[in-house]
Amino acid sequence: MRTVRNVHARVIEAPADRVGALLDRIASDDDPLFPAPVWPPMRFDRPLGVGAEGGHGPVRYRVTACTPGRSVRFDFAPPADGHHRLDVEPLGPGRCRLTHTLQERQGPGQALLWSLFVRPVHDTVVEELLDNAEHAATGRTAAPPTTRPPLVRLLHRLGQERPVAVPVPDGARLARTAFDRTDFSDAWRVPLDPGMPRDPRAWRDVLPFPVMASEGDELLLGQDARHLDFRASLLVGERDVTLSTVVRTHNRLGRLYFGAVRHVHPFMTRLVLRRTRRRLALAAPAAGSRHRRREAALG
Repeated sequence: MRTVRNVHARVIEAPADRVGALLDRIASDDDPLFPAPVWPPMRFDRPLGVGAEGGHGPVRYRVTACTPGRSVRFDFAPPADGHHRLDVEPLGPGRCRLTHTLQERQGPGQALLWSLFVRPVHDTVVEELLDNAEHAATGRTAAPPTTRPPLVRLLHRLGQERPVAVPVPDGARLARTAFDRTDFSDAWRVPLDPGMPRDPRAWRDVLPFPVMASEGDELLLGQDARHLDFRASLLVGERDVTLSTVVRTHNRLGRLYFGAVRHVHPFMTRLVLRRTRRRLALAAPAAGSRHRRREAALG
């Protein structure tokens, strides 16, 4: 076993109380620090405080110490043996240091995984978190924003959320009422993380077909042909986006055609939905920028 200690620190030209107030909002719906939606957001089963359990992506932990405005410690869930923490240290009336520390005991397999894959992603995520803290507290970053090395970009692409199959949701009213008879239907869902667009029109590039109707949080795309008609519904909820497809065939040609297409349809649907989600996540404003915009809107 070996003990890994990984430390990232940033001196921020802002009072410790201001940065501490940002720290107190980590894992909230308007989290100004964690770099979502590019990376999976930090979530807990209750407000930030001792005993809260959750994590980000596949990393699970619980809050074991919390001093409002100053520090928070997260202990990794077993079998992992370690913790990570964030600390705000005053350096004067208008200056402070924000430090992220990770410490973990690792066996040979964990150490190899950490060195090859986990550390590059971890270092990037933490530096982006510090960028957000500095931008949220001061409106700028003293150094150029963190860049993602090629390996991190590859791991980010491979680690994107995969759509899961669900029933056509009750809220997809346009899809459910599109036809008087439906010969095929399916639906796939992906998470909607903080900072991603809530307007279904932002997701319309999922499929290059005309908009047939729009109602509330649902956008209906589709096309009619002599052999079959189809509709694709994009429904944006509070925490997810669902792409539903309904098909109505008209004749034997339509049934033969869709009988072949339906074998590749799930793969293509998952692919375009996943790609669109990644594109929108990468294009979304960073958490620190979103915080500044909210502050400006509130006056």
